[in-house]
Amino acid sequence: MLKPFDSFYFTDSPNIFTVSGFVSVIKYLYPYFWRMIKRVIFCGLFCILFFPAQSQVYKTLKAKLSFVSDAPLEVIKATNHLVAGILDISSQQFSFKANMKNFEGFNSPLQKEHFFENYMETDQYPESTFTGKIIEPLTLKGRQVVRAKGMLTVHGIANEVLIEVNLEWTPKGVNFLSEFVILLDDYNIHVPRIVSQKIAKEIKLKCKGNLQG
Repeated sequence: MLKPFDSFYFTDSPNIFTVSGFVSVIKYLYPYFWRMIKRVIFCGLFCILFFPAQSQVYKTLKAKLSFVSDAPLEVIKATNHLVAGILDISSQQFSFKANMKNFEGFNSPLQKEHFFENYMETDQYPESTFTGKIIEPLTLKGRQVVRAKGMLTVHGIANEVLIEVNLEWTPKGVNFLSEFVILLDDYNIHVPRIVSQKIAKEIKLKCKGNLQG
């Protein structure tokens, strides 16, 4: 039984050592090579679509950011449950963003209104962000404490901060928790003297959530 290419070697086949013979060989083998190339391309696309590279990015849209203003005459608390965050494992860079109008709590609707309009001026500065890099190497397992260094932007003012973060790695991602303090003066947030005993100059912040890959 003849193999697919046996017929090419009949005695009346062109001489492959001539230009015309070489062209005839190319024309004869072209369909076989083209089918092989299409199979390689298909296999490559299949691998790309169904076996993508392992993701190195963890993210969330529902981190929780709370603040407490503990002044002599009043304690004010509020929480934002819709903070977006992303962490690139390979570069250890991160970015978090909070829409200021998503804060809920306060002691009265009027207090909430004053927070948005008079202090945070959310129409002009709708978002606060924290972008930077984790200093210590990420272990990707168990629990660890790291330092996050970056630019914290609040009320349109950006300051470099260094905060401590507790991490707990799980099969589904990483849980994080951080507590730190900011000064209102550092972010150009002015409190009228008439309410200075009701709003603290130092604001305690707590951020927690779960980043998933």
